[in-house]
Amino acid sequence: MQFLSAFTYGFMSRRGFTSVDDEWKKSMDALFSRTGSDTLLLPVASLQDHAYSTKIDWTTPDVMGEEDIRNCIAHARELGKKVILKAMVNCRDGYWRAYINFFDSYVPCEPQWGDWFRSYTDFNLYLAKIAQDTQCELFCVGCEMVGTDRRAEEWRALVQAVRKVYAGPVTYNCDKYQEHNVSWWDCLDVISSSGYYPIENIAAEFDRIDQVRKRFGKPFLFMECGCPCRQGSEHIPNDWTHGGALDIDVQTRWYKAFTDEVLRRDWIDGVGWWDWSARLYPIEKAMENDGYALYGKPAEQVLLDFNKKIQARG
Repeated sequence: MQFLSAFTYGFMSRRGFTSVDDEWKKSMDALFSRTGSDTLLLPVASLQDHAYSTKIDWTTPDVMGEEDIRNCIAHARELGKKVILKAMVNCRDGYWRAYINFFDSYVPCEPQWGDWFRSYTDFNLYLAKIAQDTQCELFCVGCEMVGTDRRAEEWRALVQAVRKVYAGPVTYNCDKYQEHNVSWWDCLDVISSSGYYPIENIAAEFDRIDQVRKRFGKPFLFMECGCPCRQGSEHIPNDWTHGGALDIDVQTRWYKAFTDEVLRRDWIDGVGWWDWSARLYPIEKAMENDGYALYGKPAEQVLLDFNKKIQARG
């Protein structure tokens, strides 16, 4: 598998955002020119009302529409880039998607796994058709769905349904620390996970993941990873709510440690960084931004240097 140097773009953009103006194009152009990435990672985040809702909504104005998806992919193609299309779901009440969960045994009047998977499969099929039409290099069926991971047979059925629509390789983005807990990697083409690992544990976590991908004999890539610019975030890069004081160097150190470790592991087949907005903040404000964004920050140069080394490696 050829290394995919991907960047997550446009997360939670609203329907019609590509029709308002050309700012989204300028942002995507900057993403590739400033980071050296070669792959657009486009997440489409559908919505359900809460963690025990069984209806998934991707037609709401709060979710990018099919025209937006196709426009983004078309512009990436114009730039000569590859594309990963990624299905996601968020809860409107703010609970993290990892908490989506239902009773394993049938209980009358309670929400059922079957109802949720039917709705989520429909969403995946909608995106899989777009992925097929646009010849995406990779399709991701979900992200960090820890509460659902044990439902192996339902996931297998979903993947089988997707394969009837999309002919390319399929993956699932498990959450950090969960790589060894997913039992159904065998039905997928690629193992992927969120690599938000503490700076002091990156090497050890990579060693653990290596054993998982060896056991299943599959390629591996990080579908998500990154670090905010806050004091202490290098130790808990997954915690987007961490309230440490602004510290741009934290992100720079974490990116350097993570990319150095990736370069030592020739079995890692790609990295998807988090994340790049479709509408950028003014670059003069970059050093005031304490989030995951790289635009205008020193970590941007770290990533550009990393991508040059990846390209030189061939």
